[in-house]
Amino acid sequence: MPPRPMPTHFLCIPLSSPQLTRSLASFKTDITAPHSSAVPESAVRPPGTVHLTLGVMTLKDEVLTQAVSTLRGLSLKAVLEEARANPATEAAVELGSPMPSLDQKLQVTLKGIQPLQPPAQCRVLYAPPIDPSGLLRRFCELVRGRFASFMSAEELARPLLLHATVVNTIYVKGIGKSKGRTTIDARDIVGRYEDEVWMEGMDVDRVALCRMGAKAVEGSDGDMVYEVEAEVRVED
Repeated sequence: MPPRPMPTHFLCIPLSSPQLTRSLASFKTDITAPHSSAVPESAVRPPGTVHLTLGVMTLKDEVLTQAVSTLRGLSLKAVLEEARANPATEAAVELGSPMPSLDQKLQVTLKGIQPLQPPAQCRVLYAPPIDPSGLLRRFCELVRGRFASFMSAEELARPLLLHATVVNTIYVKGIGKSKGRTTIDARDIVGRYEDEVWMEGMDVDRVALCRMGAKAVEGSDGDMVYEVEAEVRVED
């Protein structure tokens, strides 16, 4: 069988706030210190790269043009209204989660930290969004659904995990292309940051289609961003 094509783009909600920038700076200083967890500095994600991924895709030529057109033609205001009308899953209802009002704002609060692998041998750490009413998840699922035709069957079968990556060892130089990837013992980090509020109440104002591979921001102190192919704002 031919190798699977590498993803080229991802659909996301970009996350940016002064509070998040400060939180990441403090976090990086802490966990990279020799007397602390000694995590390689390059494993900590720059603030300009932090986002909630809604789906990854392989887009080239005409297919990329179609995906861009789909995003630009999407009314996020209409999607949000649909999400407000029916935000909660059956599981959420059973747990007694609060139902949002029809004018509830779509916001992101990141709290705590979770490992994507067993914490003793971890490669990725992420901050999960707090979403008691289910409005954020429902909105993301609806937007993701509009792009189902651009995603692989494998991607569609993977449950949507809303997460903001704060540590990823694939970016440690000399590791990403080797047979194995470096791991960290994140048990202490997970314990100390389980109640960390990285940012609170950031209004979701846009959805973006970005190209894989973050690039350095000229004149910044190590910040990086992803190239945006297209984006649409909630009020558009």
